[in-house]
Amino acid sequence: MTAPPPASNPLAPPLLDAQGRCMTYLRLSITDRCNFRCSYCSPASWGGKKDLLDAAEFERIVSVFARMGIRRVRLTGGEPLIRPDIQEIARRLAAVPGIQHLAITTNASRLETLAVPLREAGVTQLNLSLDTLSAETFRRISKQGDFDALMRGIDAAAAAGFQSLKLNVVVMRGINDAEVPALVDFAHARGITPRFIELMPFGQGTPVPTAELLERLAATGRTLTEEPQEDAASPTSGPARYWRTTGGRVGFISPLTQNFCGGCNRVRVASNGDLRSCLGGRAQAPLHQLIRGGATDAELAMAVRRALGDKPEGHRFTEAGNGATLLPMMGIGG
Repeated sequence: MTAPPPASNPLAPPLLDAQGRCMTYLRLSITDRCNFRCSYCSPASWGGKKDLLDAAEFERIVSVFARMGIRRVRLTGGEPLIRPDIQEIARRLAAVPGIQHLAITTNASRLETLAVPLREAGVTQLNLSLDTLSAETFRRISKQGDFDALMRGIDAAAAAGFQSLKLNVVVMRGINDAEVPALVDFAHARGITPRFIELMPFGQGTPVPTAELLERLAATGRTLTEEPQEDAASPTSGPARYWRTTGGRVGFISPLTQNFCGGCNRVRVASNGDLRSCLGGRAQAPLHQLIRGGATDAELAMAVRRALGDKPEGHRFTEAGNGATLLPMMGIGG
């Protein structure tokens, strides 16, 4: 089933997928390289893509998506802050008419110097990746990377005045699952919302179900009250579900045990311009080739709509043997 475009103007909203879900959220990878090599995200065999897009090309893509109804853009990687033109990219995208929220997901290692410049460039939200409070455990998860710089970066982000800060923790059994209560306290002490993510089958490690983590937090004496889910049509809606507890909110992203696909409002573009309609699939549209081939905005919009016409109802992470067909997380953009 292909989601039909408006009869006269393929750039006109809404932007629908094959199931009629409305896309309002673009996850845009600006690099698939990283200064860390976390086991669940970036296997040693990953060599990276070539022909990464430049700031003007990212701006062109976001402008087309904004005209089609995208209101929220998240810059991902790899590690987006290793791009030397990250501030230029942020300024350009924050200024695109129709874009209401510009967020970045980062390992925080370069935020000590970049937090304030990024906020001034128009970034409204940071998601900070921190899987452990232990330098020793960090070295087990990431064979390279500066743990001290990461921690300084988180404190710099907390002091910089962003509208929203979230702490993303990928939970792995026997590695960092015992740290969940301590990570909640660490985040809340800095005004940050912690979010615990079930490990997806892109790399090494064993996932821990969200229900088990909720039980662990309750066992520490915390009262947890589930918040109503945000409407999927909202540009700020995402896959997380939130609970309120003493000190603040706690979020959980549960792709395996609480499939989040039903309310999907997201479309992904990789760092070389490949549009991917689903995190768990390989179907794509080469937007970069169209841009460099002189395509009009309407032609780009038609390519986007055709790709979303192939977007499946849900991911297939749990199907036997499917893990072998998935790209590593840093190759997709998360």
